[in-house]
Amino acid sequence: MLEDSSFAIHPSTNGNKKATSLYDIGSQLSFQENNNSFDIHCEAGFVKVIFYREDIVRIVMNPTENVSLKTSAAVIKGPEDVTIHVQDSECEIMLSSNKLVLKLNKSPFRITAMDIDGSTLVNETVKGMGHTSTNEVICFKEMLEQDHFYGFGEKTGFLNKRGEKMTMWNSDVFAPHNPETDSLYQSIPFFMTIRDGNAHGIFFDNTFKTTFDLKSDPNFYSFKAEGGQLDYYLFAGPTPKDVLEQYTTLTGRMPLPPKWALGYHQSKYSYQSESEVKAIAESFLTKEIPLDAIFLDIHYMDEYRVFTFDKNAFPNPRQLIAFLKESGIHVVPIVDPGVKKDPAYKIYREGILQNHFCKYIEGDLYFGEVWPGISAFPDFSNSETQQWWGKQHQFYTEQGIEGIWNDMNEPAVFNESKTMDFDVMHDNDGDPKTHREFHNIYGLLMGKATYEGLQTQLSGKRPFLLTRAGYAGIQRYAAVWTGDNRSFWEHLQLSLPMCMNLGLSGVAFCGPDVGGFAHDCTGELLTRWTQVGAFTPYFRNHNALDSVRQEPWAFGEKYEKIIKKYIQLRYKWLPHLYSLFAETSKTGIPVMRPLVLEYPNDQHVINLSDQFLIGDNVLVAPIMQPDTYYRVVYLPDGKWVNYWTDEVATGNNHILVHADLETLPVYIKRGSCILQGSVKQSTKTKETDLQLHVYPVSSGETTYTIYDDDGQSYDYQNGEFWEQKIHCQFHAEAIDITIQNVSAMYKPSYQQWKLIIHHTKNDMNITVNGVHISTEQENVVLENELLIITLNID
Repeated sequence: MLEDSSFAIHPSTNGNKKATSLYDIGSQLSFQENNNSFDIHCEAGFVKVIFYREDIVRIVMNPTENVSLKTSAAVIKGPEDVTIHVQDSECEIMLSSNKLVLKLNKSPFRITAMDIDGSTLVNETVKGMGHTSTNEVICFKEMLEQDHFYGFGEKTGFLNKRGEKMTMWNSDVFAPHNPETDSLYQSIPFFMTIRDGNAHGIFFDNTFKTTFDLKSDPNFYSFKAEGGQLDYYLFAGPTPKDVLEQYTTLTGRMPLPPKWALGYHQSKYSYQSESEVKAIAESFLTKEIPLDAIFLDIHYMDEYRVFTFDKNAFPNPRQLIAFLKESGIHVVPIVDPGVKKDPAYKIYREGILQNHFCKYIEGDLYFGEVWPGISAFPDFSNSETQQWWGKQHQFYTEQGIEGIWNDMNEPAVFNESKTMDFDVMHDNDGDPKTHREFHNIYGLLMGKATYEGLQTQLSGKRPFLLTRAGYAGIQRYAAVWTGDNRSFWEHLQLSLPMCMNLGLSGVAFCGPDVGGFAHDCTGELLTRWTQVGAFTPYFRNHNALDSVRQEPWAFGEKYEKIIKKYIQLRYKWLPHLYSLFAETSKTGIPVMRPLVLEYPNDQHVINLSDQFLIGDNVLVAPIMQPDTYYRVVYLPDGKWVNYWTDEVATGNNHILVHADLETLPVYIKRGSCILQGSVKQSTKTKETDLQLHVYPVSSGETTYTIYDDDGQSYDYQNGEFWEQKIHCQFHAEAIDITIQNVSAMYKPSYQQWKLIIHHTKNDMNITVNGVHISTEQENVVLENELLIITLNID
């Protein structure tokens, strides 16, 4: 095609574009207060301001008619009753809560948001809000030299998005993910700005194709949409973590996943028969490589019909699933939205007769080609269709399946536009929307239908859902993998900032295809990628049908040994990760964090894209280039302990680290704790050796929360969990440790756990709950500066 050749930069291609006119909203004509919301009529539009909380405000502009307060499916919180102080003067109006101040300049109408101390958060001066001659809505904000931007969901490139122009349009992208590949599978129009250590955020809740331009003007950034209203929420911060708490209060937080979802998962496009799946599972078991899930890609189905098994390749799926589950291995089948056009096919027939498929406004069904051939697509904008789709998953759950993989749900179609016709109408429970408006939330609502269907059918067990496409709020239903990457070292490098920015966009449970999906992996690349995968929130190896195999043993014993070590390490770290996931489900703060989240005042971490934190105290700095055994690691403020050697390094410093192929550089911050468990074949095996490692500092204190529950049910929501808070007070020659039982309604499988204090000398004065600890005690051992104290869980 010409657009895929050098013709794309032919001079004539830039000369025929019609100029787009921009219409400013103009001056204020009237202002009215109405039950804690404020209506402003301007020369070229209508504006409404609503405080959702003292630190969250919603601003909506409609250029042609009164503002609608309907939200997208992303928003699950309504406004609270907030007391707002109003000051109306000749030139401006001040709206003040206890945490946020809006200054509304009357002529021209401009909005400035400030914190309660008067510091400006966002500012409209020369440019404000308005619309274009092509019916776009747009808003400009002042951009300061010290502003840095994060979030925006799933985007390639470096961590800091300043200087980029990004489009939100869910797209099936098989072409290599690179900085030129803009629109991917997720559209999350949210970002935070960090300025001089403080943060604020904006969520632009518009489901049309949206564009964020942080590139074209050095003094302004803008966000715009192809249709609908200008509808955005401003989050006051003042810290990056505050912004995430505010955003996820509005759009929801991830549920606590089942423990098996946090283990190692193996996939391929495709394992094509029962015998192949069994052979893969038996290899993991024989080689004692941990495994919690095997995925079934599209070849398990009968001619790619969803909710079917190919009876020749998979004659006894129930028996297969039971066999694997007995070994601690879950089966996760893929489910796409396309339903094969076939009147003899039950799902298609039901969908037609019950009016569940997408149509044009004239009533004709929309058909598009995907894996099964010509297919119809469920209209997930309808509540009844969501329920119908959810019920279909009984086909899987009755056979013992507890997890589903949603793919092709952008929705992807094999045509020139790669998706549905834009004039397809979604009924939207009686409020019809074109596909141009609904496209970006199709995957979100498919995820909702799937997750809620599984919840209903699993008799109190937590389901697992993995999705490719989504919109803001997808974290309420699904984990996200970053789609069809390649077995390139560059894609390993890209995966870190992609996952970190997804975490900063509310999607904490995410990860790339370890080893890369397409192209051919190598033993060294798979080894280094597995090292990273052991610490990413979601951990799955997946590759394409025509690529070389990349199971852990695929490249010989040399690499298999190291890969096995890091898969085992994942299970050793699971208690720590599970405690962090429990925190994330309550706060929205991600498990995998860019350093800028914890150190927003540190200039060295503003765009640090090749290191990350697990929680606030574990630093991971992987090797991501071939034949490389040294790298520079930046350690932020504090003292940092080499996880493998216990050597101590000083922070605020770049250090050169040696890391042979067997070594992933990992550092623990002194003055903190990490929780470790035992190596196991799968999460079905109960924990036997829980250890809390304490890394003392000469002066300071820390608090660590140990959390555990049954890992599979919702009983934790009724208080059935085990939680202990460990408070450590550090002194030069003493450590005082207090253990508080927060909840003990759930009894873990282990009766005892170990408290391991690093860098301990014989003459150090250590107390636990006021009792002096001596190496003479039966439950205390001192080995190589490690003081090991065995404690009963109660």
